[in-house]
Amino acid sequence: SKTAFEIALFNEAGVVDRLTVLDFKDLPVSKTKVTRFDLAGTDCAEVSRVLINSATECAGASVEPAACMRGLKTSTRTTIAFGV
Repeated sequence: SKTAFEIALFNEAGVVDRLTVLDFKDLPVSKTKVTRFDLAGTDCAEVSRVLINSATECAGASVEPAACMRGLKTSTRTTIAFGV
């Protein structure tokens, strides 16, 4: 399976600072995958919210295009809001 998500990063004023796509490439079935993304020029202390805007790619054997967003569950252990 392959998936990529467009995310929006909001600044401290609640304004969208950046839109970018995070490409997770190949995802193993029934296994957690940890991936690191370089968001050059982003000061994490100034990010107030991360919004998953849409799935820009959602493909795999017997995977319908809407499945990636529908099956997504978000959580955070930081003070930065994270969700769909």
